[in-house]
Amino acid sequence: MKILQTVKKIPGGLMVVPLLLGAITNTFFPGLWSTFDGTFTTHLWKSGAMPILAVFLFCNGATIDFKKAGVPLAKGVILTVIKVGVGIILGLLINGIFGAAGILGLTPLAIVAAVANSNGGLYASLAGEYGDNTDVGAVSILSINDGPFFTMLALGASGIAKIPINALIGCVIPIVVGCVLGNLDEDIRKFCTPGASMMIPFFSFPLGAGLNLKALLTGGFPGILLGLVCCAVTGFAGYGVYKALQPVKGLGIEYPEVGAAIGTSAGNSAATPAAVAAVDASLLAIADVATAQVTCAVIVTAICCPILTTWLAKKEQKKRAAKAEEAKA
Repeated sequence: MKILQTVKKIPGGLMVVPLLLGAITNTFFPGLWSTFDGTFTTHLWKSGAMPILAVFLFCNGATIDFKKAGVPLAKGVILTVIKVGVGIILGLLINGIFGAAGILGLTPLAIVAAVANSNGGLYASLAGEYGDNTDVGAVSILSINDGPFFTMLALGASGIAKIPINALIGCVIPIVVGCVLGNLDEDIRKFCTPGASMMIPFFSFPLGAGLNLKALLTGGFPGILLGLVCCAVTGFAGYGVYKALQPVKGLGIEYPEVGAAIGTSAGNSAATPAAVAAVDASLLAIADVATAQVTCAVIVTAICCPILTTWLAKKEQKKRAAKAEEAKA
């Protein structure tokens, strides 16, 4: 049976198929894993996403050449500015025109929480599939948009919010250690290289096992719309900026389609509305609705972003193939 080849034919299949299988399992059989609490089964398919993702980041770090260390940093800064900037602008724009109630059932709180926050694991897997090691390495900087800081900043609560420095440093360390060892020993780099792609489905399933497809019903149309807007606006913004900067020497943007991989909303962004409401009581009334909408957006972007990225990747691959043919001629 050609299971792997079939999965690879699906847009972002290595990430999406295991993720959806995990979400389906969690939705219809939520108590399944409790039967195996504390065993390898639970660690592999329910709670093991972060350790496996950490190995994935380490392996990618091991493939980064010190001579090109500035490239992941630059890419991470560019993507972070795009993601956070678009989220804050959209939220403040809606708030300024329509007020806290928002439009079409979407509140500025939900918009900023979903759009300004990206799924680092999904970005890393798409970057690993369609980009190079410097694209994957950018996740260490992109992770700065994780959590409620920028949402609080946009809503005027920045005096209380703090950037989760420990979380940011913790995300960078595996990449840095892998990078150091890979540069000290070429054999370590070669040893870790297969892990950069092999780990993708293994952390994707437990990521999906933390989602519930019923959130699509709870969030309703506004939540679905939020997910589509997040994916389309920030996805095309990332791709467009990368495409525009591709000719710039030193940035190393060989695969502009990877820019679209920021068109996601991280799973932990669903906790942002409640975190913001905890420091601004005026938002308590809309926090629950915003949470349902953001949760819905997380699922929608997890499905749509790989499709968008894959579509753009195919377009770019055709262009690169055409240029290669011209060069030969």
